[in-house]
Amino acid sequence: MKSLYTIGLLVLSNIFMTLAWYGHLQFKTMPAFRNISLFGVIMISWGLAFFEYIFQVPANRIGYKEDGGPFSMFELKTIQEAVSLIVFTLITVYFFKTDKLAWNHLVGFALIVLAVFFIFKKW
Repeated sequence: MKSLYTIGLLVLSNIFMTLAWYGHLQFKTMPAFRNISLFGVIMISWGLAFFEYIFQVPANRIGYKEDGGPFSMFELKTIQEAVSLIVFTLITVYFFKTDKLAWNHLVGFALIVLAVFFIFKKW
């Protein structure tokens, strides 16, 4: 169950992370934000990043083996990167609608899945 809580919290964290890191690139399409200063963009992104950490920190605490969770630090980082890529792709393709998913992206994702296999494989 801690595995599911960890992954669920990481998904929520990564939604806010993606919006904080890349959402401001969509401001030119929103009249209210079109002329916002760089400082204003930083403050908005920082506000979103606050919520990212509200979910990310508990996810790592719940999931970390030394705190009673099922994952090592390497495994937590690998899960976070995989979740980050999935969330980023879904938001970019279906919400922002700025980019198309191409074959080279899929090959890259397959290589990341292979990396996940190697990280989690007990040798």
